[in-house]
Amino acid sequence: MAAASPVEETAPLGPVPQGAYLNQMLVVETALEPEALLAALLEVERGEGRVRDVRWGPRTLDCDIVLWEGRTVGTPALSVPHPELARRDFWLRELAALGIVPGAAGW
Repeated sequence: MAAASPVEETAPLGPVPQGAYLNQMLVVETALEPEALLAALLEVERGEGRVRDVRWGPRTLDCDIVLWEGRTVGTPALSVPHPELARRDFWLRELAALGIVPGAAGW
């Protein structure tokens, strides 16, 4: 891991009643391509007990690829930058804590 934002407690998103979440943004360096990294992250989620049975429902862990330095991705499985980035204030705060400005040079 190259850097980590502070952990932030946030209200849940979506229509399913549930408790607050802990969120954190990580900057990582990887030799993986974006879809291979996504597959690895989904495996981490499964290993931590995540079951994807209710959309927007409670979850033990949720790993997203939000930005990829110098790249955009648009495949059926993955969109980078994340399409919800501009609407998630906690992501924008966490990126700012890391000194990353979406849309700035390289991002």
